Amino acid sequence: MKKSIYFALALSVLMTGCASVNMASKEESAKVKQFQPPPAGKAGVYLYRNSFVGKALTKDLRIDGACVGSSAPDVFFYTEVEGGKKHVVETESEFSPNKLELLFDSGKNYFIRQFIKMGVFVGGADLEQMTEEQGKADVAKLELAESGKCRPPVK
Repeated sequence: MKKSIYFALALSVLMTGCASVNMASKEESAKVKQFQPPPAGKAGVYLYRNSFVGKALTKDLRIDGACVGSSAPDVFFYTEVEGGKKHVVETESEFSPNKLELLFDSGKNYFIRQFIKMGVFVGGADLEQMTEEQGKADVAKLELAESGKCRPPVK
């Protein structure tokens, strides 16, 4: 019985602590939150995390295997990809990456939400594409994180 109580306590601390990542400037964040169309031939991608669960966890985000950044609660990333083609967006999870393969049209912005879910040992992560309306509303409440710091990819 005591082991169960200790396990539950440890799990709750793990899932409700606070993770942090390096943040971009407030000015840069405000500029990206203007949601301007991307340059010709490009698609804009907003990757964000606004879930309450897993506050102590950071989870890597990648597009086509390239690191976008390591997420934390209440942050977003913005990047641009080649428009008119499919791209693979992935996040690390408990046992393997979770992926979305999406066609990104040129000149459009896309919003992908990362969310944390309960796992066997630690919280896992998954992705879902959001509507532009919902994505803009969510991202407007978040702050831009610095891109480019991920752990080596899972093989």
